[in-house]
Amino acid sequence: MIAIASDHAGVALKAELYRQLQDRGVEVEDLGPSDATSVDYPDYAHLLARAVADGRIERGILICGTGIGMSMAANRHPAVRAALCHDAYTAEMARRHNDANVLCIGERTIGVGVAGQVVQVFVDTPFEGGRHQRRVAKIEWEEP
Repeated sequence: MIAIASDHAGVALKAELYRQLQDRGVEVEDLGPSDATSVDYPDYAHLLARAVADGRIERGILICGTGIGMSMAANRHPAVRAALCHDAYTAEMARRHNDANVLCIGERTIGVGVAGQVVQVFVDTPFEGGRHQRRVAKIEWEEP
């Protein structure tokens, strides 16, 4: 299961990506918002990140104007590895080497066509594991 959420600056791209995912047969849940009325991006980033951290969803997609704020807020949650991606290569490496479980993109910084490619790669690319597993395990910070 994949969840998708945005703020007001990402609502149009969210709707298009939601449709694309459904057309591909991907089970996707829209966590809002439903229109372009101004909202605060951390509210939606935290909503989605909690669902990932709790295991209710496997992966998530967050969209705001640039993707920066969403990635910063989502990465505050344990077990969330949110990656800001701008192209198919960064999405592939985020999954393959970093086991990213949240994709962040910016509606104002990426076109619809490229965004669709980024999402497809994020959904389809498996985590490579191996030497990368050790590194991913070190992402979770614990005080010594």
